[in-house]
Amino acid sequence: MTANLTGKKIAFLLDNSGVEQPELTTPWEAFRAAGAETTLIAPEAGKVQAFTNDVEQADTFEAELAVSDADADDYDALVLPGGTTNADSLRLDTDAVAFVKAFADDGKPIAAICHGPWALVEADVLDGKRLTSYPSLQTDIRNAGGSWVDEEAVVSTENEWTLVTSRNPDDLDAFVEAASQAFTD
Repeated sequence: MTANLTGKKIAFLLDNSGVEQPELTTPWEAFRAAGAETTLIAPEAGKVQAFTNDVEQADTFEAELAVSDADADDYDALVLPGGTTNADSLRLDTDAVAFVKAFADDGKPIAAICHGPWALVEADVLDGKRLTSYPSLQTDIRNAGGSWVDEEAVVSTENEWTLVTSRNPDDLDAFVEAASQAFTD
């Protein structure tokens, strides 16, 4: 069961060119239903294309804020949905990487699923963290100082901030539950 998130402000960082729809909508809807105020943030405000299985075009969503105009101080937590295109594009966006790093530097919880941890690799915040992801990221995570494990949901509290990670859409229930608990602490 999702924890009560009333009063929490949660940023969702995604790329305009493509995010994995269930990895966006499942936590987004669950956190909103639990009382959180959520904001979709992308490199550009406006249309965000979603996909399923990385290649099947799905719905579109509206990013309410450009990441260059976003301030991590305005949020209690950050969610990094997956999707190969989404994660690969975000890690090349300097404003997006700085936004991610600001959450870790401020000790705020971050939840990342599937390919989402690529932004954490680029932000250089994984040293000493235990986490999971889509299996193809494990070498990148280890090279960034993280300890990769193959588990449904991993909560890491090392280095004074909480990181919640999961491997893929099959883990969404566990991801939402672990993230909602982390966001209430």
